[in-house]
Amino acid sequence: MNARTVEILDTTLRDGVQSAGVVFSLEDKIKLVRALDSLGVRYIEAGNPFSNPKDAELFRFARDKLKLKNARLAAFGMTRRPGAAAEDDPGLRAILDSGAHIASIVGKSCAFQVREVLGKTLEENLRMIEDTVRFLTESGMAVFFDAEHFFDGYSDDPDYALETLRAAERGGAERLVLCDTNGGTLPGAVAGAVKRAVAEFRTPIAIHCHNDAGLATAATLLAVEAGAMQVQGTINGYGERCGNANLCEVIPNLELKMGLRALPEGSLPELLSIARFISELANLNMDEAMPYVGHNAFAHKGGMHIDGVLKNRRSFEHIDPALVGNRRRLLISEVAGRSALLTRLEKLAPELNRDSEETVRILETLKALEADGYSFEDADGSLTLRILGALGRRPAFFRVLDFHVFSRQASGPLNAQAYVKVLVGDRVEITADEGDGPVNALDLALRKALSRFYPVLGHMRLQDFKVRVVSGTGTASAVRVRIDSTDGETVFSTVGVSTNVIEASFIALSDSIDCLLMHKSAGRA
Repeated sequence: MNARTVEILDTTLRDGVQSAGVVFSLEDKIKLVRALDSLGVRYIEAGNPFSNPKDAELFRFARDKLKLKNARLAAFGMTRRPGAAAEDDPGLRAILDSGAHIASIVGKSCAFQVREVLGKTLEENLRMIEDTVRFLTESGMAVFFDAEHFFDGYSDDPDYALETLRAAERGGAERLVLCDTNGGTLPGAVAGAVKRAVAEFRTPIAIHCHNDAGLATAATLLAVEAGAMQVQGTINGYGERCGNANLCEVIPNLELKMGLRALPEGSLPELLSIARFISELANLNMDEAMPYVGHNAFAHKGGMHIDGVLKNRRSFEHIDPALVGNRRRLLISEVAGRSALLTRLEKLAPELNRDSEETVRILETLKALEADGYSFEDADGSLTLRILGALGRRPAFFRVLDFHVFSRQASGPLNAQAYVKVLVGDRVEITADEGDGPVNALDLALRKALSRFYPVLGHMRLQDFKVRVVSGTGTASAVRVRIDSTDGETVFSTVGVSTNVIEASFIALSDSIDCLLMHKSAGRA
């Protein structure tokens, strides 16, 4: 028996771009449409062709050059202007000219909003809705009617809220979208209103929730249980104020918890890569605690949790991480036991077991380092080096004999100089370089010195740099520096701790170079 299908409408390109800090170029928007299409999203609300030239150009590009396999594009707009004919409304004309398959039309469903914000009579609002929908449908477009503030309106005056849906249905709307625009309706109230709408209308009901009370995912799922057959939301929950229903939470819950079909079969494991791709396009850091697709969604730190999940996944994981394209992470820390360490030792020293003297010594060493401020949860490179060092197996690619860093106030970008003296084998190399800040200068000088022995370092670059105070007071505090470096293929995450931020940075930089050289050596073995 086939699972019931729930339609997905993604509005990342419309509601999502209203999120603070989110700006997409035209090229970004095209990439985002292609990514959502490859995921198998049914509908993509691609923007408002009347509101800005970028959205209009996106629809032109899609019409002329974009061949989509799964998705249909929706153009967003508003009901006709009060007192004007729909055929004379420039916004509606822009939708017709966009080449989109669907018109997403927003109209007010709350009597309070009609009187106080729109400033029109309730009857005129109903005429605006019906006229707009009928004009577009008679012009050959499918229309999804977005009933703005529906749940607030339903709470205050349910008869009028439902009457706005009837006006849209009379005009020929193909979906009636119930919007929790303020994002404050409790899930039970959402479900009750959806259930009544499903019972009273032939037109399929859709749900569109905002997350201002942190309830968008729960409200969306209860709406589906109550009969909604279309879900609207955004990737990573981007959107106005606190965001929209997060499709990276909603879709897995629909498929894995409720037994429904939301994406084409086999597409769900692509969810994580799509979420991260879109976060890169948005130039926003991923929320690593996000359910299903966050880096920490299946990360285990406590010793009891790690021991349990290694014995049986179901002990501390509600699904197999691979179902959404994720993976399990076992974090080495002061609260982790030997089981976590053994998973790492399986590759580095498979001859050791949980009772080996070396295992105990390594665990105590790591705990002591964490007491000093180190954290290896997101620094796999430094963790590997510390384990190999404790075993006496860390490769000795180079040794730093001395370094100095000079900073000065300067009008140009190069305001720091670094001097480095290194020993490689029995050869000494002394090098200096300039950089935009002391860490950049030190990084450049160190790699310049070592590149004469290891040319592969010429392809290495710093990808991320984070500093955090871990202990102490004021400017005398100890700091932890975490660095991500890459050779263009692999990312090496390393960490350093010191009361001197330059020294902490230098420790992390040195570790990153060791990690890359060790990685390349292993590749040649």
